[in-house]
Amino acid sequence: MPSDMGGMEDWRQNLIDSVQGIRQIVEASTRIAVLGIKTEMQSNQPAFYVPRYLVEVGLDVVPVPVYYPEVTHILEQPVYRKLVDIPGEIDLVDVFRRPQDIPAHVDDILAKRPEAVWFQQGIRNEEAAERLARAGIKVVQDRCLMVEHRRLIGR
Repeated sequence: MPSDMGGMEDWRQNLIDSVQGIRQIVEASTRIAVLGIKTEMQSNQPAFYVPRYLVEVGLDVVPVPVYYPEVTHILEQPVYRKLVDIPGEIDLVDVFRRPQDIPAHVDDILAKRPEAVWFQQGIRNEEAAERLARAGIKVVQDRCLMVEHRRLIGR
């Protein structure tokens, strides 16, 4: 970790908005925790059909719902209530939370240390993005993972 002031500015490189940067994240992410995932009962909502798409294209999706305390499985996968409780490494945390709700999850995300965090389309939180980027985690904001996956990799 750089200790000079020049190194402190490098965190901005972790705020990813270029096609090349997005492609690298999409291609490298095979195990994805979905924070704020919905259940099969909400199958018409992006927080369910985007992770279902990811499963359909062969990715390992780990459900991390915020609500639905009675649910133990989503998409036939066991549910975890905190990212830090997920065994093993996570490549990407795909976030389906309102912007004002994201700060409550930042410490959990930092504790899990994914390679990248993806705030879904319509979701931006500059303060949370900066905290994550300063910790060396790549951050994509306001983009749909399903749309980008289809565009860059295809089915």
